[in-house]
Amino acid sequence: MTATGETEFHGGPRAALAVRPFFWWFASQVTSASGLMTQLVAVAWLVLRWHGNGLELGLLSSAGLGPTLVLGLWAGSLVDHHDRRAILIWTQSLLAALSLVLYTLIVTGAASYWLVIAITLASGSVNALDSPARQIYVLDLVGPERVAGAVSLYEVILNLSRVLGPAVGGALLAISGPAACVLVNAVTFLAPLAVLIRYRPSGQRKPRGADAGRPSALAGMRYAWSQPLLRACLLTGASSGVLFSPALFFPLLATRVFHMGGSGYGLLLALFGIGAVPGALLASRRRPTGKQVRVLGLLTGAFVVIAATAPVLPVLFFGILGVGACSIWMVAAANTLVQLRAEPELRGRVMGAWTVALPGTIPITALVAGGAADLFGPRVAYAAVGAVIAGVALACWRAYAAGPVAGPAPTAG
Repeated sequence: MTATGETEFHGGPRAALAVRPFFWWFASQVTSASGLMTQLVAVAWLVLRWHGNGLELGLLSSAGLGPTLVLGLWAGSLVDHHDRRAILIWTQSLLAALSLVLYTLIVTGAASYWLVIAITLASGSVNALDSPARQIYVLDLVGPERVAGAVSLYEVILNLSRVLGPAVGGALLAISGPAACVLVNAVTFLAPLAVLIRYRPSGQRKPRGADAGRPSALAGMRYAWSQPLLRACLLTGASSGVLFSPALFFPLLATRVFHMGGSGYGLLLALFGIGAVPGALLASRRRPTGKQVRVLGLLTGAFVVIAATAPVLPVLFFGILGVGACSIWMVAAANTLVQLRAEPELRGRVMGAWTVALPGTIPITALVAGGAADLFGPRVAYAAVGAVIAGVALACWRAYAAGPVAGPAPTAG
């Protein structure tokens, strides 16, 4: 810690990877996240084949992420008061089982749109608990002084998956069909489960006051909302969430606007991922600040508008690369600020509030954006998303200039 109470920033991603358990967790997450993207490509393509409009794609995103909006604060409270490693063993096992159920339905020909929605909803409910547990588990593995590098590496994981997942998914769709994509996802859960079973973090401690009465799930949201900088981070996460719902705008832009077909959808996903990797690496090498996040919010909004209004494919590709780089840098920096500035005894609940903001609000924003895409066209809807992100950056301009979070945490009750 510094003399002002802030956590020192050390070493970036290399320092985080030097922690052996985190190295293997990182490797397992690359595999698992790529498997998830492979499944998402197949499921989105099935929905397009069955219905082919933005509202159904928006409902698919909502089913996967809606439970986080409803359960995220409660999940954060559980993470504060229970063993994160044990939680993750259960959630990862359940997610693998649900993928196997979906695989069986597709292979037997019993899959339908509403069955896919039901399984996606069940997976989303498990993910509502898995997401804050996974983020705090990383902090348990590497410690607060290396968390910025670890968070940025997680963004690298997500965006490597956007390159590897669509590539694998596209090939499997062409060769073996959507069932193979889902089976690959189920198998990839074995890697993180092996790491969880092998490594128990030595740094995990029971938070102060963990057993002092009934924990309040709302305490994290109340605390975060009372602090201008944390509140600004939550608003940024909520406004940008729809950018990270690849089953919504990318297939619509690829098929309706530029008529590239399924391969074009995979290409846009890959370009977003390629752009995001340097953005995540830049985030890991610089101490995150609120001023940095607000500038990146303006740049992200500008690149979204460029992509939405692109007259030709090269301009679209340039815009998507820019969106990938700036949005991931912005979100990684905001995520790190939330983790580092939260009171330790409320960190799980504050991260629960973060997951409510991103990805929890995506069900609402995806439905609105999907409906807008059907009414006004994908270009107008995507440009509106960029305008909202830039608008939030401007509205929170002074909040992002605030210094370290001050004052004690509110009581957990």
